[in-house]
Amino acid sequence: MDTEERRRGILDTARRDGSVDVTALAGLFRVAKETIRRDLHALEEHGLVRRTHGGAYPVESAGFETTLAVRTTRHVPQKSRIAAADLLGDAETVFVDEGFTPQLVAEALPRDRPLTVVTASLAVATVLADAEKIAVLLLGGRVRGGTMATVDHWATRMLADFVIDLAYVGANGISREYGLTTPDPAVSEVKAQAMRSSRRRVFTGIHTKFGAVSFCRFADVGDFEAIVTDAALPSAEAQRYSLLGPQVVRV
Repeated sequence: MDTEERRRGILDTARRDGSVDVTALAGLFRVAKETIRRDLHALEEHGLVRRTHGGAYPVESAGFETTLAVRTTRHVPQKSRIAAADLLGDAETVFVDEGFTPQLVAEALPRDRPLTVVTASLAVATVLADAEKIAVLLLGGRVRGGTMATVDHWATRMLADFVIDLAYVGANGISREYGLTTPDPAVSEVKAQAMRSSRRRVFTGIHTKFGAVSFCRFADVGDFEAIVTDAALPSAEAQRYSLLGPQVVRV
């Protein structure tokens, strides 16, 4: 196996498993740990993985997007803590984005007060369907099988007619230079319209989203009232994001 084949194998493994370990990869490919470290460094330089202590995790890009099924298996405790952060305030109408962390946000919404929830996510709508005091408006459109959410002009036209108190928005990547990004232009349009239709906006996402850049930009960091992430995001990096405007909450 040559270097390029091994690096493709490492990337495939990272995307399948959610992360990789240097020691395990060295055993799998029968090479030295230092060789694996060089491979991971090269993959990181190409924006395909982000290195951690002893390993790496894949970075989503224009050509790679994890499915909702895969997202439900990764970083679940961190995502649950993020979702539990209470920033609802006195909002009566709420947009909840597609994705697993927003789905957990939906599960954490209070059931003892009247709310109207607008979403493109079939999973979010299902979570809230039996809540007596919550009215759910599911946006129409083409359903993307990987994320189980609606997109295209049907969804954006519906959103354009609403004035929403608070939007919980996710992304495939967030960076200080390029803002919030996602691989698919159709998804980006729905997110951008949700931003325009909402008075307050909160980004929810784990630390692995930070520094990642995808194909379609739909918002700037400064467009958000708050960013909620896990404590694995370094405090110095959180401070850099807060200087752009939003409150950064690490849980």
